[in-house]
Amino acid sequence: MATEHREILHGVAASGAIASSLEAAPLAVVVDLVRTGRARTRPELTAVSGLSRKVVTQRVDQACEIGLLREGGLAPSGGGRHARVLEFDPDAGRVFGVLIGASELRVAVAALDGRPLATSQEDWTVDSGPEATMQRVHAHIDALAVRHAATRPWGIGVGVPGPVDFPEGRLIAPPIMPGWDGFSVRAWLRERVDAPVWVDNDVNLMAVGEWVHGVGPRTEDMLFLKVGTGIGSAVISRGRLLRGQRGAAGDIGHIRVSDDPTAVCRCGEVGCLEAVAGGWSLIVEATQRASESPTLLDALRERGRISLGDVGAASRAGDPVAREMLGERAAALGEVTASLVNFANPGQLVVGGGVLRAGEELVGRIEDVVRRRSTKIASEHLVVRPASLDQQEGVTGAALLAVENLLSPIALARWVEDASPLGHAAALQRFAPAFA
Repeated sequence: MATEHREILHGVAASGAIASSLEAAPLAVVVDLVRTGRARTRPELTAVSGLSRKVVTQRVDQACEIGLLREGGLAPSGGGRHARVLEFDPDAGRVFGVLIGASELRVAVAALDGRPLATSQEDWTVDSGPEATMQRVHAHIDALAVRHAATRPWGIGVGVPGPVDFPEGRLIAPPIMPGWDGFSVRAWLRERVDAPVWVDNDVNLMAVGEWVHGVGPRTEDMLFLKVGTGIGSAVISRGRLLRGQRGAAGDIGHIRVSDDPTAVCRCGEVGCLEAVAGGWSLIVEATQRASESPTLLDALRERGRISLGDVGAASRAGDPVAREMLGERAAALGEVTASLVNFANPGQLVVGGGVLRAGEELVGRIEDVVRRRSTKIASEHLVVRPASLDQQEGVTGAALLAVENLLSPIALARWVEDASPLGHAAALQRFAPAFA
């Protein structure tokens, strides 16, 4: 989806920086058009951008000088002289993408196209608190930098499972993260890593990663449903991420869907979608009912615990208990998702998150409910598919968060003369981030 993703990533300039960013705007436009594949030659840049041929030539030369663009072979002739193909160089710098999940940490060093080059992961619970969690994140960043001989990162993007105050990179009343309210991920990392840091909600970044680099259809409207330990969603409409007034848009995990008093959620409420259909509730129920399933009981005896993969394997083998549990969750997820489909009318519904380890058949079951329960006009052209980046969509989106901010007109105005953003972290941190 790289050819269409720019609209999703616009930032908001600090008023004092607007004038300086105007000079860099043509450079940012030229780089962005080549990077996203909307223009491949100087004549195409002139036609698409509306910039004069002279300005395009100057900015292409400048972008090549600082290493963001490079010249390739000759383009096919359209009847005149062959134009030289321009290419974005994703290896001009490196960024880190970090995903802090409810039960997992994942850190990647990535090229400037957002694609991870190497990833480090560990099981971890955010209940451990912000200090211990961030220490582990920092350790992963250091280890990846050493192991892969990465130069100093140009920037770091971080996804967290809760609403975020973007200018400060601070969490706002996250329902499943005790001790994190008011904690600034940005400030913590900036004290230890000499690079600008941008923070967003994890599901938003998973959606962006999948939308830009996923294998789905080329559509401007997408609904991303994340079903992992927790549940969340993100909506991309007309190429823009919908975030809400305070970054809480898409937080569907705590919609009440049941009156069952035993469906106690981690947030302290009763009957939340997450308590009924989240990955953690599936593991709890599977463990409690293991005696009813020889397959699940074997897994519990062998490893002392049951995983999502164990439930999926049991379901595929025809285990009635596993199939019943997955069916109940698909029904609850499908009902809520059908309402979202009616509301947002997306062109594609992408289901991602750790619950895919239980098997992609869950996606099919959710789709069945969505198509039954949503209106025909909202779903007749809807494409439903599992996420395609093998659990990498979150760190990919986090890396893209850093890249988009680094290559915005305001940021380029700060570092273009030095041909690198290194050493400009404090200045780059003064502006509101992209995706806002």
